[in-house]
This record gives sequence, structure tokens and C-alpha cells, in this order.
Amino acid sequence: MAEETQTKACEAPPAAEVVVSEAAPTAATEEPKKPETEDKKPDVEEKKPEGEEVAAPADAAAAAAVSQSASFKEESNVVADLVDPEKKALDELKQLVEAALANNEFSPPPPPPPPPTPVTSAPAEETAPAKEEEEVKPAEAPVSASEEPPKAPSEPCSVPAEEPPKLEVVEEPAPPVKEELLAPCQPAVEEKAVTEEDDGAKTVEAIEETVVSVAAPPSAPEEVPPVAEEAVKEPAAEAPAESPAAPPEEVYIWGVPLIGDEKGDAVLLKFLRARDFKVKEALAMLKDTIIWRKQFGIDALLEEDLGLSELEKVVYMHGVDREGHPVCYNVYEEFQNKELYEKTFGDAEKRQKFLKWRIQYLEKGIREHLDFAPGGISSMVQVTDLRNSPRLGKHRQVTKQAVTLLQDNYPEFIAKKVFINVPWWYLAVNRMMSPFFTQRTKSKFVFAGPSKSAETLFKYIAPEQVPVAFGGLNKDDDPDFTTADAVTDVTLKPSSKETIEIPTSETCFLVWELRVLGWEVSYGAEFTPSAEDGYTVIVQKTRKLAASDEPVIKGSFKIGEPGKVVLCIENPTSKKKKLLYRYKVKSSTESI
Repeated sequence: MAEETQTKACEAPPAAEVVVSEAAPTAATEEPKKPETEDKKPDVEEKKPEGEEVAAPADAAAAAAVSQSASFKEESNVVADLVDPEKKALDELKQLVEAALANNEFSPPPPPPPPPTPVTSAPAEETAPAKEEEEVKPAEAPVSASEEPPKAPSEPCSVPAEEPPKLEVVEEPAPPVKEELLAPCQPAVEEKAVTEEDDGAKTVEAIEETVVSVAAPPSAPEEVPPVAEEAVKEPAAEAPAESPAAPPEEVYIWGVPLIGDEKGDAVLLKFLRARDFKVKEALAMLKDTIIWRKQFGIDALLEEDLGLSELEKVVYMHGVDREGHPVCYNVYEEFQNKELYEKTFGDAEKRQKFLKWRIQYLEKGIREHLDFAPGGISSMVQVTDLRNSPRLGKHRQVTKQAVTLLQDNYPEFIAKKVFINVPWWYLAVNRMMSPFFTQRTKSKFVFAGPSKSAETLFKYIAPEQVPVAFGGLNKDDDPDFTTADAVTDVTLKPSSKETIEIPTSETCFLVWELRVLGWEVSYGAEFTPSAEDGYTVIVQKTRKLAASDEPVIKGSFKIGEPGKVVLCIENPTSKKKKLLYRYKVKSSTESI
């Protein structure tokens, strides 16, 4: 989906993480695909989506630009940040787009004309042999007296493809007869009468056959009186001058005009990077995308109510990552509900509706959460939860179709894609395929098993942004904490004890929350006053927390004197644990 850099291989990812090839964002379960053709230098050329051609850069300068500008971070959409070959490619693409808009090349091709009905073709086949076999009488020759003489000898001798046998008839008369017939170019009826007197019956027959071959293809518009014909020709000559040229087409994509807006540069850069800054290939991809959008009816789809509100638990936007990219979660465990599965994938019509819903949701997410302005966030993070996701079933066909559509029409919209709770067999497959993909591609895609899923998410998304269901502390309608309240994470060593001290200097109301991933720890809390003669207050008696307990524990204490609240967490197991906590000091009048 973008340029590649020649670099040494990075260090191998952790055993529980597998980095795989890049694909477009989709709600379907994407299985890694082995590239159809492998380049001899896999660390230089990035794997293309299925159906794309891998070609070398147009020149050495472009190739150097691609190599030098490669980074494992998201590329800038600010034109000033581009290297010179990339700026040149962008300017060239903009010129080609302007020319294509002027020629209306972004419109879908017209539908093919309907095939001719057999009723109109049957009479022509029956009458053609009759004209060849029978001798035509003067009264039967379909020649008009007002027909103009031909401008060149080749024109009256041409026979349309519908009557090929007549070509042989034209060639039968001797050359003198043919020249005598064509030279005067008089009406056919008069010419026949003169020939009967001078040359006899044999010549008359040849002339009659020649007249039939010349007059056979007349069309109705040509057979008009001379005066009327001139009247018809005059408006025809003036028509081109009177009809103005069609205005250039205005094309928008994701609400952004292709030309005339600085946001359009960010859109064009996506297509350029998807084709390694090969301008012609980027233009072809852009044309195909816009034509597909028109044929698919994207603008009308945005306003359509598909009646699939249940899928809001399957795919939803929630929070941002550490770099500000919006995060989209895909939870396929919801399809364990047989009723929901049948409603979504039960038949071909339902599967097509799901595809439309998925495209609709992505389109709305792009328009609501992404910014194509220079320096803006124009890509998103995808988190796909594969826990208990269906492997085989009716959904397979439509998910593959969704993958193809998203690959072909939504380039460079993925900043990071993290698969979590991945089954062991999925991890094994991706470990085998990992050597086939470039380092840049691997940097965008991450697969993590169940034991490493939350920890992997925290590398890219802060715990206060991660929903509780995926190991974080973010909850809907939380009266005490928001995403603005940062979370601290601590690693609990095996067979160790961790204490968290929260100092207070005045009368206040303190609230805190914490969780240990997987629990299996002991937890207690107490307040220790600063005064030497003060008494320690037990806020939470020490108790063991099992994995089946509530994922997040919230505590509070009203403090009337300076002191500190001490939280004690003991990990008696032989495994290290991840501890998350945060707290907030409120006024004494507030309560949880």
C-alpha cells in the first residue's frame, strides 16, 4: 500500500505476536494470503493486494525516493514534507486528473446496446436472395429520381455487410460496361432505357444487376428532395457551433474534491503510495475506485437505513491510539448468537445487505473521524478480536468479497491493524508466512495470542482508551473517570508485593480504580495519617481476587486530615502480572 525501504531485518517479534501482511480494513475475518508472485528482493518491494501488478519505479530517481522516504511510521500528508520525486509525481497525477475530469473519464461506461430482435433480421435474409435470382424490372428498382450522383466511383460500389453476395454481381460486368455505367452517374431508370436500344438484352441484364447492387442499401434519410436535403444539411453544419462542450465533471470522494482543495492532495497521495508513486497506475486505481463508488451508490447508501442495528456490537469506533488515530473494533464473538448469524448471513440477500452495511459504516467512520487537511489524521487503527469467531459457514463468501472491495477502493487507510485473541493455529500459519512479507508491512499488522492481547494493545493504545472488555479501564457512562484521566501500568513480578501510595494534603474525597489482568492476587487498602499520633484506617480488608471476579475494582475514601492512601497488591503466583490503576481527588462535597 505504500513505498518500501531497503533496510536490515528488524528483530523478531515476541513469540506471542505475529506480524503479517497489510490488507484493507474490513469487518470480515481476514486470513493472510500468500502473494501470487514473490519478488527476488522481498525487503525492497512490498507485497501488493491480490490482483495488483508489481512493477519497478518509472526511473531511478523515483526508486531512490521510495527507498529513502520509507518509514515504519505513517507518512506525512503535507506536501512540503515530500521529497522532490514524490512532489513531481503528485503534480503529474493532478494534471492527469484534471484532464480526465475535463473528458468525463470518471463516469461509468454506458450499458451495452440490446441485441437486435430476430423479427427485424428475418426479412433481410429472405429478400436478399430474391434480388439476386430474379431479374429486376425498371419499375421495381429502389432508386429515387432525386438521388445525388456519387462523389467517387468507390462509394456507389460499396455494399454493406448485410448483403455480401452483391459484391460478386458488381464484378461480373465487363470493365467497359462498368465504366459506362459509373461515368454518367445518371438516374438508374433513364440509363436502363438508353441501354436497351443500343446494346441489347444481354447488356440490359448486366446494367439492371449493377443498378440493384448500387441502389440496394439506400437509407430513408438520404432519399429526400434536393431542396429539403439542403435544408437538412445547413442545420447539421451549424450544430457543432451551437452545442457547447460539456463542462468538466466535479468529482468528490469521501466528501473531498479531487482538484482545487488542499485536502485533495492527501487523497491523491493515498493512491500514489498504494502504487509506489507510479502515476499512471495510481490514476487507473483512482478511476476504478470512483467508478465503483458510483455503481455501488455510495452517496445514496450513506442515507439508507439497512435495519442492522444489532451489528453495532460487532463493529464500533471507540477512542484513539497513542498517536491520535481513531480505533475501530471488530468483535466476531457476537456471531456465536445463532439468531444474529442467520439474520446477517442466512441467504444471499442478507449477505449482500451485510456487505452494504459494512461499507456504509466505514464510509461514515471516514467522514466523521478522519481529517484530510495537511497534518490531519487520515487513517485509523483496526482491532480485530478473533476469540470464538466462526471459522466456516455462510459468511466466508461475503467476507472475502468485502476484503477485495476494501483492498481495491480504500488505500492507505490503515495505520495499524491488531488481531487479538488469535487461536494457536492462526499464529502458526502467520509465523510460516511472515518471511514472505516486507518489514514495512509487518510493522502495520500484529497478531497476538490470548495471553498477550491486552499487553499488545497497550503498546499502541493507552489503557484509558481501551475498553474494559479488552483489558483496559474505559467504561461507558463512568461518572468518575474519563479518557482524560491517565492510567498508570505496573508490572507485578512473580511472588512479589506492590504498594501504591496516594498522598493527600487537605480534606477531600479520593476515588480510585484498579485491575490486574488475570487477577489471582491479593488486594487491600488503608489510610495512614501524616500526624504521628494518628490512627491507620483500614479502607479495604485484604482479600484474594480470582480470575472470575469483576475485572475492575473501584474504591473511595473521604479524607479529613493530611495523610496518604496505600493500596497493597500481592502476586503469589509464578507469573508476572500487569497492574493498571488511576485515581482522582474530588472536593469533599462530591460523592461517587
